[in-house]
This record gives sequence, C-alpha cells and structure tokens, in this order.
Amino acid sequence: MADQIPLHPVPRSTQRRAAYYTHASAAQRHNRYQVEDESSHLDEMPLMMSEEGFENDESDYHTLPRARISQRRRGLEWFVCGGWKFLCTSCCDWLINICRRRKELKARTVWLGCPEKCEEKYPRNAIKNQKYNIFTFIPGGFVLAVTVLREAVDEFRRYQRDKEVNSQLYSKLTIRGKVQVKSSDIQVGDLIIVEKNQRIPSDMVFLRTSEKTGSCFIRTDQLDGETDWKLKVAVSCTQRLPALGDLFSINAYVYAQKPQMDIHSFEGTFTREDSDPSVHESLSIENTLWASTVVASGTVIGVVIYTGKETRSVMNTSNPKNKVGLLDLELNQLTKALFLALVALSVVMVTLQGFVGPWYRNLFRFLLLFSYIIPISLRVNLDMGKAAYGWMIMKDDNIPGTVVRTSTIPEELGRLVYLLTDKTGTLTQNEMIFKRLHLGTVSYGTDTMDEIQNHIVNSYSQAHSQASGNSTSSTPSRKIQSSAPKVRKTVSSRIHEAVKAIALCHNVTPVYESRTGVTGETEYAEVDQDFSDENRTYQASSPDEVALVQWTESVGLTLVNRDLTSMQLKTPGGQILTYYILQIFPFTSESKRMGIIVRDESTGEITFYMKGADVAMSSIVQYNDWLEEECGNMAREGLRTLVVAKKSLTEEQYQDFENRYNQAKLSIHDRTLKVAAVVESLEREMELLCLTGVEDQLQADVRPTLEMLRNAGIKIWMLTGDKLETATCIAKSSHLVSRTQDIHIFRPIISRGEAHLELNAFRRKHDCALVISGDSLEVCLKYYEHEFVELACQCPAVVCCRCSPTQKAHIVKLLQHHTGKRTCAIGDGGNDVSMIQAADCGIGIEGKEGKQASLAADFSITQFKHIGRLLMVHGRNSYKRSAALGQFVMHRGLIISTMQAVFSSVFYFASVPLYQGFLMVGYATIYTMFPVFSLVLDQDVKPEMALLYPELYKDLTKGRSLSFKTFLIWVLISIYQGGILMYGALLLFESEFVHVVAISFTALILTELLMVALTIRTWHWLMVVAEIFSLCCYVASLAFLNEYFDVAFITTVTFLWKVSAITVVSCLPLYILKYLKRKFSPPSYSKLTS
Repeated sequence: MADQIPLHPVPRSTQRRAAYYTHASAAQRHNRYQVEDESSHLDEMPLMMSEEGFENDESDYHTLPRARISQRRRGLEWFVCGGWKFLCTSCCDWLINICRRRKELKARTVWLGCPEKCEEKYPRNAIKNQKYNIFTFIPGGFVLAVTVLREAVDEFRRYQRDKEVNSQLYSKLTIRGKVQVKSSDIQVGDLIIVEKNQRIPSDMVFLRTSEKTGSCFIRTDQLDGETDWKLKVAVSCTQRLPALGDLFSINAYVYAQKPQMDIHSFEGTFTREDSDPSVHESLSIENTLWASTVVASGTVIGVVIYTGKETRSVMNTSNPKNKVGLLDLELNQLTKALFLALVALSVVMVTLQGFVGPWYRNLFRFLLLFSYIIPISLRVNLDMGKAAYGWMIMKDDNIPGTVVRTSTIPEELGRLVYLLTDKTGTLTQNEMIFKRLHLGTVSYGTDTMDEIQNHIVNSYSQAHSQASGNSTSSTPSRKIQSSAPKVRKTVSSRIHEAVKAIALCHNVTPVYESRTGVTGETEYAEVDQDFSDENRTYQASSPDEVALVQWTESVGLTLVNRDLTSMQLKTPGGQILTYYILQIFPFTSESKRMGIIVRDESTGEITFYMKGADVAMSSIVQYNDWLEEECGNMAREGLRTLVVAKKSLTEEQYQDFENRYNQAKLSIHDRTLKVAAVVESLEREMELLCLTGVEDQLQADVRPTLEMLRNAGIKIWMLTGDKLETATCIAKSSHLVSRTQDIHIFRPIISRGEAHLELNAFRRKHDCALVISGDSLEVCLKYYEHEFVELACQCPAVVCCRCSPTQKAHIVKLLQHHTGKRTCAIGDGGNDVSMIQAADCGIGIEGKEGKQASLAADFSITQFKHIGRLLMVHGRNSYKRSAALGQFVMHRGLIISTMQAVFSSVFYFASVPLYQGFLMVGYATIYTMFPVFSLVLDQDVKPEMALLYPELYKDLTKGRSLSFKTFLIWVLISIYQGGILMYGALLLFESEFVHVVAISFTALILTELLMVALTIRTWHWLMVVAEIFSLCCYVASLAFLNEYFDVAFITTVTFLWKVSAITVVSCLPLYILKYLKRKFSPPSYSKLTS
C-alpha cells in the first residue's frame, strides 16, 4: 500500500525510530502540534539522529554540508565551532514539518443510508469555536475565583448585616399615636420611642423617659468601647409634661450644632416659644442619645437631630488604613523584577530570531509563552495561607480568646522590632485597690485602715448623739473627746472630712440587680432596704472612681443611692445622709480633674469638692509644703495619686456663680471656653484635704513576657498618661527596666537651648533607659526630631509619661519614618486606638476600659502574656511559611518558563508552546497546588523550643528568609532544573514530539513534588497526603490525556527509566547540597533540633 511506504529512506540503524511513521495508529492520532499546510507532503526528518544518519547522501537529506562538517568535528569542538547552529537548524526544520503533519485524509466510499458500513471513523458534524472546555476552564478560573469568592462572601455578609440593622422596627410618635417605622425610614425631626435593651437608631436629643428620676442609663461599648454605663438626662421642660401627647401641644424646637466626629461633646439649646416667658434650656452631651448605643434602663423618647452618614457613629467609622505587610511589599518588588525578566527574555528571543517578519507579533507571543514567570497564583496562595494562619491563632488553646481581625498581616507578627505599649490595663490589671491615704501630717496604709474606720464610727456616732439630744449617749463621747489629745481630735476631724469628700466627689452610681432602672428615693423609703446587701454594684467611667467609693464603704461611709439631684450616704450606724447635687463638673483629659457642688440636707451648707491629678491641683489648692514630696513618694511605690480638696460657699457666692454658669452654658459660640472660665473663677484657694494612692497591680506573667521580648531583640517603649514617678516605678517592677540598669530622666525643658543641652547630656550616656515626659518630648521633636529619635532608638527601653493619645500615635509614626522598622502597638483603652491604628501591627487587649481598642486592633488578646506566644510562635511560623510559599510559587513558574525558553531556543527561537491546554492549567492547580500549599503547615522548631529560645526571633527581623539573595538562589535552581528537564527530554526521547512532552512534563511534576519535600523541615501528615494525592491525580489523569501523550509509550519501562533519570539528575544535587550545608553550616534552629 502507498500509505505504508516510508516518506524518506531511513538507514538500518534508525529503522526503529522511523517505524513510527509506518505504524497505522500514528496516522490516526490527532496531534495538537500538527497544522494542516499545503506542504504536508514534504519529507519529514527525526529530531535527533545518530551519526550514521548523517552519512547518507544528499538524496536522502538536504543537509549534506552540515553532515560533512559533523564528520570532521567531534564533541565539544564540533559544538563550539558550529554544531549548535546545525542542531538548532535541524530541530527547527523538524519542528516545522512535524507541526504541519496532520491525520492523512483519504478517499472514502459512502453507502446510502448505511453509515454503519463505513470502515473509518469520521468526526462528528459539530462546530467547535470554544477556547476552553469544561475541564480546562475550571482549573483556570479557580485561581481568580478564590479571590473573587472571598470578596463576594464578605460583601454579602456586610449586606446582610446592613439589611438587618436597616429593617429593625421602631415606634414613631405621631399626632395620631404610635406607628411602626423601619430604621432606614427615620427622618430628622421624628419623635422615636426606644425600649430597654434596644439599639438607638439615630442621634437624638433625650426628651422623656419612663423613669421617675428623669434619667436613664445607656451602654456605649459599641460606640466608644467603654463598658461602663453612661447616665443620660432628659430635657427638664419635656420631662415635666403630663403625657406623651403633650409633646405635640407645645411649640418648641431644638438647635443643634453642625454634625461632627467628637462623641464626647455637644452644644445645643432647647427653646419653647409658647410659654411666657420663653423657655431656653442649654443642651450638652448628657442630653444626647447617640446612634449605635443601647438603652440599659427604662424607655426613652427622643427627637432625631442627625441621621445616616451624619451620625456620630458613622462619622467615626472611617475606613481604616489598609495595612500592607512587609512580606507583601517584598514579594511585590520581586514580582516587578520577574516582570522585567519576562520582558527582557522576550526581547532577547526576538533579537536572536533576527527580527524576521512581524517581530512585534513574535514579541507578544513570547510574552505569552513566558507569562508563567509572573506568579499569578501567588496572591491566591498567600491569601489562603493567611486565612490558615488566622485560624491556627484563634484555635490555639494556649492563647484563648485571641481574635484575628485583620487577616492580611499575620506575617507582621514575625518582623517586629519596636513594641509600644500602654501601661494601665495593658501591663497592669486595671483593678484598682486603695492603698494609702495621706493627710499631710499622718499617712495610713492597708495595715492601718481600721484606725480610719474607728475615726469614722466615732465621728458619726457623736454627730448622731448631738443631733438627737440624748445626753446619756453624749456623755461617753464627751469623755472620749476630753480624754483624747488635741492632735488626735484634729486628725479625726480631718479624716472625717477627707472620707466624706471622697464619698461625694465622683460620678459613681449604685445599681441594684434586683431592680430595673435607677432606684429612686421613694423606693428606699418604702422598702427600708438593708443597703449592705450584696446585690449592689457600682457603675462609673473609671475603675479609680469605683475603687475610691468601695474604700469609703469599707471604712463605714457607703454610697447607697444617687439620682440627678441628690445623693445618699449611709453611716456606720445606719443613718441615711442626703446631699443635694447642685452642679457637676465632669473629668476631662484636658482639665485632669472633676468637681461637684453639694448642699447638705441637714445643715444647708454648700460645699464645692474637687479632686484630680497633682499637676492640675497643685495650683488650685492653698499653699502647702508636703503635697509635691508625698506625690513623688507614692509614685515611686507605683501608686496612682489623686489630690482631694474642698471649698465652702455661702448662698450668695453660689447664686452668683450659678447665674454666670447658666449664662455661659446658653452661649452658642465658644460655649466650652466660657464655661471653663466661669468654673476656673471658683477654683481658687481650695482647702487641701488629702492625697489618695491607688495601686494597679501587674498582670500575670508580665515580667517573663517582657524578658522574652527583650531577648528576642524587640525594643519596648512604654507610653502612658500617668505621672513620671509612677511610670518609672511600673517600668522597674515589670522588669521593663532592670533594677541594675541606669535610667536617664529627661529633665523638663521648654526652649530649644535647654533641649540642646539635655540631648548632649543624654548622648554621653550609654546603655541606659530613657524616661521623658510628654511636654519635654514635644519640645525635642519640635527642634531636634531626628537627633532625638536616633538617640532614643539606641536605648534598651524608653518610657514616655504624660502622653496624650495624639502623641502616642505621633511616636509610632516617627519610628516608622526614621527607622523603617516594623512597629507594634498594644493597648486596652480608647486613648490607645490612634496608636494601634498607626502601627504596622496593632494589638488590643479586651480589658476593664472596654472593647474600643480591641475592636480597632488587628489582633485582639485577653492578657498581655499572650503576646509572647503570638509573636514567638505564630508570628515566626507565619513569616517563614509565607516566605517559603511565595518563593516556591515563583520557582514553579520560573522552571516551566525556563523549559519553554530552552525549547524555543533549540528550535531556532520559534514561538511555539511546549505545553498547551490542560497541561498548563493543571500544572499550577491540581498537580502541584496541594503540596505547595501544604508548606503553610511547615515549622522549623517546635513551639516550646521557640518560646524557650526567643533569640531565634532575631533572625526574622533581618529578613533572611525572603531576600534578593534567596530569590536569586531559587532563580538559579529553576534555571538548572528547567534546563536539565528539557535537554534531558530532548536527548532521551524516541522519535515523536509527544514523547518529549510526556517525558519532560512527567519529570517536571515529579521534580516539583520532590522539591516540596526538600523544602519541608517538619513533616505533617497532611503534607504526606498532599504529596500522594497530587501524584495519584497526575497518574490517574494520564488515561485522559491521550490528546497530549502517547498512552502506549507512557506505560513502557523505557518511559519510566528516562523520567526517573532526568528527575534524579535535576534533584539529587540539591539534596546533596542541602545535606552538606546542614552538616558544615547549619542554621540556628537546626542546632536546637539536632
């Protein structure tokens, strides 16, 4: 038969190879690399021929000159002197011919109506223009689908949450009665009724409440993160109305300032015009109900003043800074380098091609052929890895309660150099215990508190006896007074005044669990309750306040009731003392003090009490010679100090003050400044009563945790708003500063010259800790920012006291700007939020001050000691795993691109793909995805070892796991393995191009699996499963890849030994190098595991 005659004469030695062309199945095999062409009848020539093949005459081959040259030159001499050119030309000619070959078309005999009689199998009568089929599209779309699906799921969850909130129903008060309205349909001016435990839907002015006291409590933890309840007061004019319907019978309006972000201030007025005269009532923060807060007691009615994006909660919910990890930035730089390599390689290939024909078209073809150099799947692998790291952190039983809120930067935990920490509630427990009371001449500690209790008992028993006129009970008291020395009597009186001041000057409210809402005075009178029962709890804005009130209770003076207008205290003898609240001046971070004016019900005396920080009170109280010294002594003991003072007012003085104060509160412009000026007029020459000391104990395991962090090479800065002496004491007690280490206390400075001198003095000291106040820090940064940061960064520890939240965030940004190192901020309060958000990695502690810091942070923990394991174990593993994963994904693309480059260069720089269709897609997905991704389970040392030797963490900060050096090593490995795989396949293949594809691709898959095994340092059973599963998937898919492989060939022993030989040559040298490096230059972690 004509179709069985060879297309060209073949020497006897190569008959085995030429037999392929005479085999019947070869004519029927559909080959994707064959293209129909008019010159399909041209002679075909094997890709590689023996030397005997070149000895044929010119009639057999059209390569006689090259054959003669090959006879004269042998080995390397032949290759260097032109053999490579011959090889390229021969391969190119063979490639062109083999690609043009197609299944031979034959004449046919067709029986009418009997298709089953046809001997040949003909194609289906279907048109196919699709680029993909179902099997090739799914793996390709998987890479993009992962990222898109994650975003879609997050967006759908946000949509559901928004829909749920917007669909909540509320009662709207109208002239016709109550109607139900959705939260999204509420408008400015609506009167909204909010029940107990219901979320407030918009910003409102508080008009009425069901509570008899005219006030209610709200929970603000979702707004400002503070867990204490806030007391809100209804507008008195509307609260006094007999019924709800009367709100529509009055002609009134509310003036509200423009919407702003500050949730702690509000200026407005309430005006009723239908009364004579008109009623004008000033509105402040205590008259507002902000959106996203929850009513904790009673039912409230408010008028809506801000809605939607103008509410305080929405205006404060700014989009947080999109934090990008250092590892991601480094990988981005390497990806840019890979892109340049892609362009350069494509240009080189076109140049070597000689810019023949439409070279620009070939350039784009090469860009597509080598596009695997760009690791497109890197983003997907890293995102999935980050999600896995976050899951591992939250599932770690050794750090319970840890929450990962930002899943994009877990690797940052392994690159930290600076840790900036708050003090109160972060290093300490924020559980205040009253430790010391100092009266100037005498001091009482925990061991002498019973003396204070005796003084209180005696004072009130005498007062009660005198008030009742009982002479028999007064006789012993007179006896006690007469027998007691005069000094003792003076001390007793001063203790009584000090304890009473502490019991009255605060914002604490007692709450009884057995009752709903705020307990009123009438309830106490009717029930005659034993106020010492255990169902009483105290609500306050600060743990310090609660500690002080609890201490007064322990010495005999108990706060039992408080409402808007009065306060009740219970004496040791059970007598109830009532004080009317005339004015309250709440604590602010600017004033650093709070005050209250009360009237004694029994005597009618008006007293102004005030307490605050020593820096704020020292200029307010009368001259004394002991306050500053004792504040320093208490601070050195680690106590938080408060100065308590009082001032007695006459009725005329108070009336004058009240008139000026009310007039200032009604001001629309500069109200805050005018009110502050009026109050300051009262804060003069106050009588100093006492100095209190409250201890905030350290959290558990703070000392070993700080020691571990220092050994890990992390520099710790403590930023606190507390005074210098207290901060220094806590720094020593927590071992942030060792007791043998020198401390340089930066003296107060106010000018540039002083800053210059102090910096020079500090420069001469070496290896000492720095303690500096916020005021001095501000002066240094104003004039010598760079010099100060340079000196401070050399210190083993830095303590910044009296820092404002703005200064904390500024310090973080300074370190980032001047050092370029990664920073971490940790805190527990609302004043730490700005610092946490400014840092590269923010950690919040869910503590006594609320959840605001925890919610704003990237990671949330419950105790400071958990940061050790979070950094040493999870941070370290996350960084090293992502570094290995990222470089391996790049290697996976580089090796196949190298093979493509070798293939194209061998065949005269033809822009023909080596692998097509499912082979390319499957290579990056089902064949290698699972083993590569299993690297997220790898670890070089056990967690216990990482915690025992925190010095291992130092290596991470140098970035040695992912650098240009390691990247170049992986590039060289990829070039070596890609060249070995391709050249080996070309040298060992039989006579068909599909054999080259089968050998090289199979060896490529095996090489990648072995390289994963080479990279792994600690095996996990899931890694083994991933390796075996991927190998099984590839072996099973061979049965379905007859479009690319010769199934008969891949089942032979020849195929197996050739694939094995190429794989061994590509991988064995790397295993040998790894063994030698581990033996003669082992990494630090291997010394611990050996």
